Amino acid sequence: MGQTARTRRATTTAVLVAAATTAALVAGCSGGRTPADDGRGRPGTPEASRSADGTTAPAAGSVLAVKIDNVRAARPQTGIDAADVVYAEQVEGGLSRLMAVYATKLPKVVGPVRSARESDLELLRQFERPVLAFSGAQGKLMPLINKAPLDVQTPEKVADAYFRGTDKPTPHNLYLRPNKLLPTAPGADALTNGFRYGAAPEGGEPRSSRTVRYPAARFTFTWSADRSRWLVSQDGRPTVTTGGKRVAPATVVVQYVKVRKSAFHDFLGNNTPYTETVGSGRAEVLRGGRSYDATWDRATAEDGTRFTTADGAPLNFARGQVWVVFAKA
Repeated sequence: MGQTARTRRATTTAVLVAAATTAALVAGCSGGRTPADDGRGRPGTPEASRSADGTTAPAAGSVLAVKIDNVRAARPQTGIDAADVVYAEQVEGGLSRLMAVYATKLPKVVGPVRSARESDLELLRQFERPVLAFSGAQGKLMPLINKAPLDVQTPEKVADAYFRGTDKPTPHNLYLRPNKLLPTAPGADALTNGFRYGAAPEGGEPRSSRTVRYPAARFTFTWSADRSRWLVSQDGRPTVTTGGKRVAPATVVVQYVKVRKSAFHDFLGNNTPYTETVGSGRAEVLRGGRSYDATWDRATAEDGTRFTTADGAPLNFARGQVWVVFAKA
């Protein structure tokens, strides 16, 4: 789980080529599920794919990363409860967008799917040629995306992997069928983002709730002792899936990063923020109803992110879904 993409690169190339070929063949099929059909009764956390000590056998393939619309009109979303990791980043106008990363299981449907940002390229370098699903990007950014070490899968490339739902207005109703892009979930070994899972560290401070604010968005995580999870709310409303399931990660990370202006703008002229995820800084890790002060470090884009305690010891996450909210340092 803790190994980096650079370590795996030399040993998995042949397997990845085979997996990509299989995925291309699978993409020839079609289906007709609606967003409301997805995820009901499916486990919402990835611990079932791991052994009791948090380790797994090596698995072939790469993660699936999906850019998720997160404005009010896009909610409730579909399939985000099945993600291993959900990253939240600031975008134009102080709003937020999510990136859901899937390794241990693939939901039937994910969405709504929206456009990519320049910051995504740096964030995704920690994975071995991840599959990136999104619905376009700023015109001058697309050449950079196409040159990045990604398996880019847009509606223009794999039309039958996407469909328009009837539950929301355009553009907030584009959904993805993950099984059209990957033949199967690659497994936890594909999560080369440096996260460690295991027993909680000593110390920490009791914490029942934590709120992170962007200029035009707000995330609140409330500890539920009954569920041993952090209940997510956004902009003052509980975050649920289209199936009515409350989104509840086991670990929440507030990662303080540099957020600067990028060279790109939206169609209204708003500058696109660039979230720097290579470097180091402070973080706050929430698990088990407690808050732990931490330091994060990511030396290069190919490396995963290490989280350590004040005395330099690795900081383990609780097994289950992880939310990482990038906050401005």
